Amino acid sequence: MPVILRVPTATRHVQLLGAVGSAVLAACGVAVGAVPVRDVLAPRSGAAALGLAGAYFGLVLLIAAWALLGRAIRGPEPPTPRTLLLTLALWAAPLLVAPPLFSRDVYSYLAQGAMVEAQMDVYAHGPSRLGGPLTYEVAPLWQHTPTPYGPVFLACAAAIAGFARTEVLTGVIGMRLVALAGVALMVFCLPRLARRCGADPRTALWLGALNPLLLLHLVAGAHNDAVMLGLLGAGLVAALGRWPVAGAVLVTLAALVKAPAALGLLAIALLWGRRLNGRLPRLRAALAVAGTAAVTTAATTAVTGTGYGWIAALDTPVSPENWSLTSSLGRMTGAALTSAGSSLAEFAIPAWHMAGIAATVLAMIAFWRRHHLRRPVYALGLSLTAVALLGPAIRPWYVLWGLFLIAAAAPNGSIRLRRAAAVASGALALAVLPSGFAPDGTQLLLAVGGGAAAVVVLLFAYQLSARGSSGRGRTEPLGSPA
Repeated sequence: MPVILRVPTATRHVQLLGAVGSAVLAACGVAVGAVPVRDVLAPRSGAAALGLAGAYFGLVLLIAAWALLGRAIRGPEPPTPRTLLLTLALWAAPLLVAPPLFSRDVYSYLAQGAMVEAQMDVYAHGPSRLGGPLTYEVAPLWQHTPTPYGPVFLACAAAIAGFARTEVLTGVIGMRLVALAGVALMVFCLPRLARRCGADPRTALWLGALNPLLLLHLVAGAHNDAVMLGLLGAGLVAALGRWPVAGAVLVTLAALVKAPAALGLLAIALLWGRRLNGRLPRLRAALAVAGTAAVTTAATTAVTGTGYGWIAALDTPVSPENWSLTSSLGRMTGAALTSAGSSLAEFAIPAWHMAGIAATVLAMIAFWRRHHLRRPVYALGLSLTAVALLGPAIRPWYVLWGLFLIAAAAPNGSIRLRRAAAVASGALALAVLPSGFAPDGTQLLLAVGGGAAAVVVLLFAYQLSARGSSGRGRTEPLGSPA
C-alpha cells in the first residue's frame, strides 16, 4: 500500500522558511563567499554590500527555522525522523551548489593534496612551496604552515587534486562531495547512536544533523571535520553492536583525519570491556584497542606513503587573531603586562594555553569518572567539547566535535544542556563572515542590518500567523508513494 508522508502545516511552513533562508544565503554567497581570488569583489562595492546584507538575512531565516523546528519536536505532533531527513535535504540542497562559504580551508585542502600528489612533504612545508593557481587561493595566514591532518584525509585530498589538476572549481566540488559523504555517515549514525544510548532520535537529528553549524561549515564550507565525525560515529555504532574490532579500526581512521577523534578509543575500550569475561576485562580491552589502533595506523601510513610527520605537526602555531578563550585571555593579560612595563608579557599567551590544557585534562577526568560506566559516548562528547572550548584555537565548527555525540547520547532529562548547545550553535553560526575573513566596521554594520531585516520579516509573519491561527493544526500531504 502506498505510504504518504503527512506533515503538519506548521512544520511545512518551517521547512519552507529554512529552504528560503538557505537559498538566499547560497545566492548571496556568489558575491561575498570564499570565491576564487579572481572573482572577489571590492569590499565596498554595491554588489558586495547587498550580498553581505542578503547573506545574513538568509542566515537568520535559517537559524529561526531551525529553532522553530526544535519547538515542533517538543510539541504534541512532532515530525518523524523521515520528515527531519527530508528537511535536512531541503535546507542543504542550495548550499551544495553555492561557492565555499565561511572559510577558505577547502583551498588549503586542495593545495595540500596537490603537494602529496607531487611528493612534497606537507608536514615540513606550507602550500607556498607548491606554486601555481591553487596556492593563490590559500589564505595568506596558512601559506607557509605545515598541515596537521593525518594520512587518511591527505589521501582523499591527493586523489581529488590529482583528478582536478589545475581546475579549482572541479577540486572544490570534489572536496565538497568528500565532506558530504562524511555528513551522510553522521546522519546515518545519529539515530542509531541515540537508540542505543537511550536518547530520542528526533532530538538527536535536530541538534546534531540539522544544526546550522553543520549546514554552514560541513556542507557549505566542506570541512574535513565531517569525515572525522562520520568515521567516529560509525566506529561507536560498531562498538555498541557486536563489532568492537571494527569500531577500533574506524575510530583510528577518524583520528588519522584529525587527531581529536583519538579520544574515541577510550570509549571503544570501555564498550569492548563490557563484552569480555574473566579477570581484568578493561585491561584486556584497552590492550586490544591499543594494538588494533597501532596496526591500523601502521597499515594506513604504509599504504598512503605520507609518513608520520603529522605527529610533529600537531603543534602547528595558532593564528595570532584566534579568539579561543585561552588565546583571548592571553592577549588581554599580555596587554596588561605590557602597560605595566613588565617583561613577562611574551609568556602570557603560552601560560594561558598551558592552563587551558590542564583545565581540559581535569574536565575530562571528571567526565569519565562520572559517566564512563553507563554513558561512555556521552563522556566522550563532553570531553571533545572541552577540547574545543579550552584549546589554544577554536573555529565555530569545532563545537560540532562534542555536540554531535551530545546530541545522540545526552540523557533525556538534560534539557538545559541541549538548550545551551542550541543557543551556542545559533550564536556561533553568526560569528564568521561568508568570506571567512574578519569583518571591518562597514561589513559588521551590513551584516547586522541584514539580520535585523530578517527579524522584522519574521515578526511580521508571526503577527499574520497569529491572526489566522484558526487554521492551525491541519495536515497536508508531502512526498510521493514510497
